[in-house]
Amino acid sequence: MTSTPRVISLLPSATEMVAAVGMQSSLVGVSHECDYPAGVVGLPIMTRTTLRSLPSSADIDRDVRKLITEVLAVYELELDRLRDAKPDVIVTQDLCDVCAVSYDDVCAAARELGNPKLEIVNLHPKVLADIWNDIRRVATALGREAEATAVLDEIDRRVEAVRERASTAPNRPDVLTIEWLDPVMVGGTWMPELVELAGGNALVTSPGDHAPTLGIDALRELAPEVVMFKPCGFDLERSKTERHVIDTLLAETTWPATAAGRVYLADGNAYFNRPGPRIVDSLEILAACMHSELFEDLARAHTGAFEKLR
Repeated sequence: MTSTPRVISLLPSATEMVAAVGMQSSLVGVSHECDYPAGVVGLPIMTRTTLRSLPSSADIDRDVRKLITEVLAVYELELDRLRDAKPDVIVTQDLCDVCAVSYDDVCAAARELGNPKLEIVNLHPKVLADIWNDIRRVATALGREAEATAVLDEIDRRVEAVRERASTAPNRPDVLTIEWLDPVMVGGTWMPELVELAGGNALVTSPGDHAPTLGIDALRELAPEVVMFKPCGFDLERSKTERHVIDTLLAETTWPATAAGRVYLADGNAYFNRPGPRIVDSLEILAACMHSELFEDLARAHTGAFEKLR
């Protein structure tokens, strides 16, 4: 590898990891979804989606399932741009073909590049420990181990601060996190851990679980005291375009959270579903929703990232 590696990130979370360890200037290409930090916007785009621009969660879900059934890719690589970028390191993932270019396609493209020293860093985050380990693995590939240690120490400090304060709460609410609106999918992977750290009990899923799809009958059997909607890939404004879907779901259930006014909508694109350094921000947002009386400072710090539904 050259002293200053040329890095391509095919994931928004990986782009944030590269930047967090001080190597943003080494990025020579990113995915079409990479949007943070601001300086990565404008870099050569290495991926494209095969999905059409669709108006609703139901339409997106239908088209994704159709592509998967037909063994077609949801995302594709821009091979000519990849070749022109001459990368030393490519960061990708094999957890979810609906989230990014498939790992097999990345490996095939790497073989075409013909660079025997090209390193592929493959991420597979399912629980919080995997995310922290991925930050270290990305940093190691870039020769930034010391910087990774500093990043992880600060993350650990913030996680522990939330955990300690949440432990003083008078109760631990049952919490339902929803990461897709139509059909309803419940947050899995690291979400139950975040709920636990923030002082609550996660309903339906355990750490590492894939997000299950629940029908209305199963949803009616639940009794969440706090509900958070954080649709994957949707920011707040995009989610608000489907407020009618949320309102219908709330009207068809008798959840204690609805009666108590403890239903929240959060930015599921920047937070929660992006397993990078800002997952600790996600924890702080969740804590501010679950125990507003204890975390008023964090609610203020994350203004604009979430809101209470009225």
